[in-house]
Amino acid sequence: MRFAPQATEPGRHGGKSGTSNCLRVSVSLWPVFTALALVALTACSSGPSAPDESEYLEQLAAARANKDRLFRELPDCTAGDECSPVPPDKRPALLPLRYFPIDPNYSVPAVLRLADERPVFEMPTSTGALRKMQLVGVLEFTLQGETRSLGAFMPDGTRQITSLFVPFADQTTGSETYIAGRYLDIDPTTTGYYTIDFNRAYNPYCAYNATYECPFPPPTNRLTAAIRAGEKAPGV
Repeated sequence: MRFAPQATEPGRHGGKSGTSNCLRVSVSLWPVFTALALVALTACSSGPSAPDESEYLEQLAAARANKDRLFRELPDCTAGDECSPVPPDKRPALLPLRYFPIDPNYSVPAVLRLADERPVFEMPTSTGALRKMQLVGVLEFTLQGETRSLGAFMPDGTRQITSLFVPFADQTTGSETYIAGRYLDIDPTTTGYYTIDFNRAYNPYCAYNATYECPFPPPTNRLTAAIRAGEKAPGV
């Protein structure tokens, strides 16, 4: 069994090649994917700021193309840590990955309200096992004219927060997007101010390979809006 990457270490949450929550993922490649995906953001020490739109579009498109290349060219994950979660026989059907058009309106400012005691939750996963995750806090933001919120988590026992894991579902889940939801990985800031960019939403690794174990979004992270941004359901 493999576990999808989790949001605080490479290959942790079951969806991202380096920061997801599915165990047994490309641990050494997650930092590469994360750096490419976040290249449009400025240093987080003073909070994120909006990049030039044309540059943002180019950088995000380039990051997606590079992820496709790595998923296509790297060996299967039975061969080692630097690997692709997409089995070789499925690559013609699943690659390139499918995305909604990039829309800057889905990149919004947010404030993190820290949890007082960081309660531990047992998240159900794609294999039926439970994954213990701590609630770091709740990200509050406005999207499509309404105030919304998403819980931000980290694996239980994490000593230093290097990434916030934000699993979510929305009104496209199960139709236009993957049935088990999607993930966001967000770098921590020292200010409490963040950017939630749904254009960077990605599928858990179990979307491509059932041998990964991926946490499901909790009920509190199920948005009533249709988030037509980020990765779509895998092609078949």
